[in-house]
Amino acid sequence: MTTAPDDPTTALPGRPPVVDPATWQAARDELLVREKAHTREGDAIAAARRRLPMVEFDGTVEVVGPDDPVPFLDLFQGRDELVVYKHMWYDGAPHQGQCEGCTTTAWHLKDAVYLGARGVSFAVLTSGRWDEVASYVEFMGYTQPWYSVRGVDAPVGGDMGYLTCFLRDGDRTFLTYSTTGRGNERVNGSLGLLDMTPYGRGEAWEDSPEGRPKGREACWSWRSDADGNATWGPTSRPVPQWTRPGATPVETLGRQGHHH
Repeated sequence: MTTAPDDPTTALPGRPPVVDPATWQAARDELLVREKAHTREGDAIAAARRRLPMVEFDGTVEVVGPDDPVPFLDLFQGRDELVVYKHMWYDGAPHQGQCEGCTTTAWHLKDAVYLGARGVSFAVLTSGRWDEVASYVEFMGYTQPWYSVRGVDAPVGGDMGYLTCFLRDGDRTFLTYSTTGRGNERVNGSLGLLDMTPYGRGEAWEDSPEGRPKGREACWSWRSDADGNATWGPTSRPVPQWTRPGATPVETLGRQGHHH
């Protein structure tokens, strides 16, 4: 017997309708058709991405890392392909004042062994001064290579907040792909999992059924205070920072008047 969604004995306000397993499976199978079409379209887009042209640039340009200046070519680590994330930076800001959005991307890519297994190297680039960057990397516990590209022209430097792909052919280097904004979500597995849940990301732009928890501004949960309350207020840090040793409650973001 199918339980009617509006049955007052089983309906839960603000929750999905309660039904029997067969009814649930039928609804699940109906959505699966759309999910498979979405997957196939994603595959077709990826195929088109592999057919994009590329732009050659000077791979001998120097970037600054823990071993002082090195040519950009070194970031390939002898491999033919390289993916970088360009992390925004607030000059002079304390750790808690750095970009919460960039933190999510860097945090989700703390280990790149599966990329390495496919001949792809990974690095984080940022426009910050190396002494500030080095301190931040140590505090966050990042294990992937970081480099300062301060003063370096695009495509190595330029605008931050991008995922960018490069190809090497001997000593020649090429830009093959770059994305930003929601294009960066590919790295953030947490968002993909939230998209599977009945409450979603909890963001105001989402199309959610009536009665579900009210959505808030985009990325509202990426900063929190010491008690775990989501806030962009002066006592907040990017969420992963609270897992770091020595992370204490703060009184200011310390980034007023600073720019990316």
